[in-house]
Amino acid sequence: MLKYLFMVGFLIPLCLLMNSWWLVHSMMFLLSFLFMVCCYSYCDFNMISYYFGIDYYSFILILLSFWICSLMITSSVWIYTSSYHSNFFVFMILFLMVMLYCSFSSLNLLSFYIFFESSLVPTLLLILGWGYQPERLQAGVYLIFYTLFASLPLLLVLFYVYFYINTLYFPLLIDFGSCYFMFYIFMILAFLVSMPMFLVHLWLPKAHVEAPISGSMILAGVLLKLGGYGIFRVMKIISFLGLKFNYFWLSLGLSGGVIISFICFRQVDLKSLIAYSSVAHMSMVIGGLMTMNYWGCVGSLSLMVGHGLCSSGLFCLSNIIYERLGSRSLLINKGMMNLMPSMSLWWFLLSSSNMGAPPSLNLIGELSLLNSIISWSSFTFLTLIFLFFFSAVYTLYMYSYSQHGLYYSGLCSCSIGYFREYHLLLLHWLPLNIFCLKGEYFFI
Repeated sequence: MLKYLFMVGFLIPLCLLMNSWWLVHSMMFLLSFLFMVCCYSYCDFNMISYYFGIDYYSFILILLSFWICSLMITSSVWIYTSSYHSNFFVFMILFLMVMLYCSFSSLNLLSFYIFFESSLVPTLLLILGWGYQPERLQAGVYLIFYTLFASLPLLLVLFYVYFYINTLYFPLLIDFGSCYFMFYIFMILAFLVSMPMFLVHLWLPKAHVEAPISGSMILAGVLLKLGGYGIFRVMKIISFLGLKFNYFWLSLGLSGGVIISFICFRQVDLKSLIAYSSVAHMSMVIGGLMTMNYWGCVGSLSLMVGHGLCSSGLFCLSNIIYERLGSRSLLINKGMMNLMPSMSLWWFLLSSSNMGAPPSLNLIGELSLLNSIISWSSFTFLTLIFLFFFSAVYTLYMYSYSQHGLYYSGLCSCSIGYFREYHLLLLHWLPLNIFCLKGEYFFI
C-alpha cells in the first residue's frame, strides 16, 4: 500500500531538475500500470497499513486518479514549451496525486477529511497560477468558500464524535447519541457541495471556465468523485436517518439535474456547457447513493469512473480548439469538420459516450442507477425520462453546433491535430469503452 505512495513521493525531487517533464510523465504512466497489475481487488480492506487500506471501491478511484494525473501532464505541453514554471506545475500535480491517493485509501474519518480538504489547495493554485482570464481569482474564491465553508461544520462534529466514542475508524463508528442528526446533516452537506448538487453547484462552472486544461481535467475527473466516495463510506453509519430523510436529497438532486439540463441548452461557452453537464450527471450519482441499495452503489461507482474519463476527454477537445482559435465560444467554433476532419471523429466518440451510448461505461452506470432509483420509487421515472432525453439533446447540440455549419469567416488558419493530442484522446476513450467488457468488475 505504502510503496505506491513512496514512488510518487520520490518523483517529487525530480521536479527540481531541469527538463524533468517527460521523465515524470513516463514514470506516472508506469506507476498507473504497476498499480493496475499489482493490486488486489477484494471487497474488504485487504491492503491495510498505518490506518490506510484499499478495497475494490477505492482501488478503481485511485487508478482513475493516477490515470488522469498522467494525462494532465500530457495535455499541458504549452506550459513546458513556454517554460511557464513547468517544474512547479509538475510538483503541484504530484502533490495533488499524493493527497488523492491518501484520501481514497483513508480508514480514519479525520485523515479522510484532512486529505479531502488538502486536495483543494493544489487545485486552487492550478487555477490561480495557470488559468486564462483575470476572473480566475473570483473562481478560486468561489471554489474555496463553497467547499471549505460547507465542510467546516463537519470538522467540529468529528471532534465531538471522537470525544463521545474515542475513535474515528470507519468500521468502528456505531452510535453517536445526541449528535447523530447533526453528523448526518453536516456530513451529507460537505459531500454534496463537493459533488456538486443543484443549488450549491455555482462554484463548479466558474472554476471550470477559468481553470487551465489540467485543472478542468482533475476537477471533472477526480475531485467531483471525492464527494460520492465519502457518502458511500459513511452510508452504513447514517443509514438510520438516511431512511427518513434521503428522499429530500434524492428528489432535489434529480429535479435539479433536469433544471441544469435546461441551463445547458443556452450555453455558448464550450467549457461551461461540459461543466453544467457534469452537474447533471452527478445528480444521477447522488440519486443512486441516496437510495442506499446495492444497484445504486455499484451504479454510482461505474458512472463516476465513466464520467471522469468522458468529461475529462471533452475538456481536452475544447482545449484543443481553444489553443488554435483563442476562443471557446460556440459562435466562433463552428464548422470544425471542415478544418479538423479527423478530430471530428473524437468529438463524435466522446459525445456519444457522454450521452450514455453503448459500449461506454456511462451506459452501464446509467442502467444500474435507473434500476436503483426506480426500485426506490416508481414515480421517479418522470424525472429520469427527462434527464436521459435532455442529456442526449444538449450533447447533440454541442456536437452538431461545433462540427457542422459554415466556419467562422475571420479565421485565417487552423492546424490539424498533433499526434500527442490524438494519443491523449485515445487514452481517454479506450478505457472508457474497454471497461464495458469488464462490467462485472463493478458488480462484484
